[in-house]
Amino acid sequence: MDLGLTGKWALVCGASKGLGFGCAAHLVQAGCNVVVAARTELPLYDAVAKLKVLGGEATVVGVASDVTTPAGRDAIWHAVGGPGKDFDIVVTNAGGPPPGDFRDWEREQWMAAIDANMLTPIEFIKATVDGMASRGFGRIINITSGAVKAPIDILGLSNGARSGLTGFVAGVARSELAAQGVTMNNLLPGAFETDRLKQTMAGVAKKTDKSVESIMDLRRQTIPAKRFGTADEFGAICAFLCSQHAGFINGQNILADGGAYSGTF
Repeated sequence: MDLGLTGKWALVCGASKGLGFGCAAHLVQAGCNVVVAARTELPLYDAVAKLKVLGGEATVVGVASDVTTPAGRDAIWHAVGGPGKDFDIVVTNAGGPPPGDFRDWEREQWMAAIDANMLTPIEFIKATVDGMASRGFGRIINITSGAVKAPIDILGLSNGARSGLTGFVAGVARSELAAQGVTMNNLLPGAFETDRLKQTMAGVAKKTDKSVESIMDLRRQTIPAKRFGTADEFGAICAFLCSQHAGFINGQNILADGGAYSGTF
């Protein structure tokens, strides 16, 4: 299937590994020029090298920066010679805040979570959507979490911050931008084989005094698919939502969890 993305410019955050890399990989294979951002240089540049192989003639640019800061975002805007107005696709993605007991969190921890998982995505949206609208095509994909639909008690920081972003997107996605070809959707991963999953499972293991391996196995058994997801299949979903075929999907929370969420809605 031709996704209609050849020559488009995409920004993918948190793309040095895991779900972000999966998204970037499928976008370059669809013909997108991709700017990938992450904090740590060596993993990022390794990812850039892999993406260049996958992307053929597509341009791949790596920017090592902390996107939660104005300086970090400025580095991205100027990576391709403009203040963010030239991106056709933006995939926001940030590592979730640490698990724990809400009684132990102070204002500092809450503000860090809100800054990374709510306010930073909003800054990216604000900087790019008018340029997208002027060209009649734009895709915003926010990688949030399945915990938005089914909150997990030890992930209170993530539950709160990501739910705030979800509420914001629900409103702005239905603004005048929708009639100008700009869609905004949230992609909610369930249990995917990532470092984040291992960190969360380690937190559960500590709380329950069980081994990480046993907790991982128990989690698999709660998923109808009886396995964890892969970054590759997550990236394929992301690429489709960015494609020319997904223009009528807007303001949605797309849950990819192997059937683990048992609700009807």
